[in-house]
Amino acid sequence: MTLLEGYRPSDLSAEEVQATRGPLLLIFGIDACGHCRAAQPAIEAALRAHQGVAARQIEDGPGRRLGRAFRVKLWPTLVCLSDGREVARVVRPREVGPVAEALASIDACVRGGPADPSPAQDQT
Repeated sequence: MTLLEGYRPSDLSAEEVQATRGPLLLIFGIDACGHCRAAQPAIEAALRAHQGVAARQIEDGPGRRLGRAFRVKLWPTLVCLSDGREVARVVRPREVGPVAEALASIDACVRGGPADPSPAQDQT
């Protein structure tokens, strides 16, 4: 079963993202990116254990303001948000573990736990 359906252009603004309520995972990248394709199984596996988290694959690139607002420099970059606030970030994951940890950060915020933002986890 495929949970993610590919990167799509988004007209969301950073302000609209910050106004969202609940858990949200933004995944920035492009379909043609080898790192993005390689990370997809790990991302999907982690999402299966966190089905309450809405996930959106956002097509990124030059002129895409949402990616710039989140300071995306490498693909894929996963930004985990709770009530519009970033709580974790993972860059170029190769394994399920770092993605699952980031999603657990969202769960902790939803349950009222600590909301300390995690440092970016770059697996390059």
